[in-house]
Amino acid sequence: MNVTLPDAWSLRAALAGLLDGLPPKQAAQAVDRLIAGYRGETPTDAPILRDRSDVVAYAAYRMPATFEAVRSALDALREAAPAWAPATHTDVGGGTGAASWAVAGAWEGQRTTVLDWAEPALALGRELADASGVPALLGVRWERARIGQALELAPADLVTVSYVLKELTGRARTELVDAAAAAGQAVVIVEPGTPDGYARIIEARDRLIAAGLRIAAPCPHSAACPIEPGADWCHFSARVSRSSLHRQVKGGSLSHEDEKFSYVVATRFPTDPAPARVTRRPQIRKGQVLLELCTRDEGLARSTVTKRHGGLYRAARDAAWGDSWPPEDSDG
Repeated sequence: MNVTLPDAWSLRAALAGLLDGLPPKQAAQAVDRLIAGYRGETPTDAPILRDRSDVVAYAAYRMPATFEAVRSALDALREAAPAWAPATHTDVGGGTGAASWAVAGAWEGQRTTVLDWAEPALALGRELADASGVPALLGVRWERARIGQALELAPADLVTVSYVLKELTGRARTELVDAAAAAGQAVVIVEPGTPDGYARIIEARDRLIAAGLRIAAPCPHSAACPIEPGADWCHFSARVSRSSLHRQVKGGSLSHEDEKFSYVVATRFPTDPAPARVTRRPQIRKGQVLLELCTRDEGLARSTVTKRHGGLYRAARDAAWGDSWPPEDSDG
């Protein structure tokens, strides 16, 4: 594969042959069982991905969605700190390496270490990285480690923790976030875009701020979240192309689905957070666009942009859920 930087299509190509030899019904049953395990109410301190068939099914099903969610969070970090690039990256609980693919697609030349407690996941991640042909992925170190309490992390420019906190007890979550805050110059944490996923992100956000980091995204500030607890939750959406396994497990024939996720990016170096963030899908009506925003100075706000705003109106029509607002190159 002649690939310089990985993207969604190169990841899909690397995943394409994984299901060969695994009966479709068995793959679908493995995904159903694993999703039930991940969505369970009881955190686990043992690997959920137990063998290669588990890992293959779940990687084919979940890696593209995790990749897109993490890539969106990294895009927000790059927007807030366009001149910064990590030389070292630790992917905590990285499994088969979806976040590492996203990091390798965002910057070149970083040295990545993936930590996970499931050896079959690490082995498959290494196999996929080798198939990618991407130098940054070929050089990834895959290390087995128990994720949670007493985890020791070496200093790194970037620490990613994606879809991991749900699997841990409350004490293990706090210790992991504290360890990430102590080790990383930038910390990116991604969780499912559900009310409880958002609650874990807010808990992590508070601990990152207490550890001396500043929020770079998605929030325009490092003050308290303006959302009233229990009234709503902050989350975003990333478009994911659906594989045949997605369609088999979920039914339907759509070629895509939307991955809902919550995230926080915090850094120890100066950044320029967005003045405001679009927190819902913009509502486009005749001659106007309604934007739900989280703002730096006014908390939650609604902005109505009309044709009389000129370039700002055109920018609003092109704005997407999760974008910073207003765009730098708009007028009005």
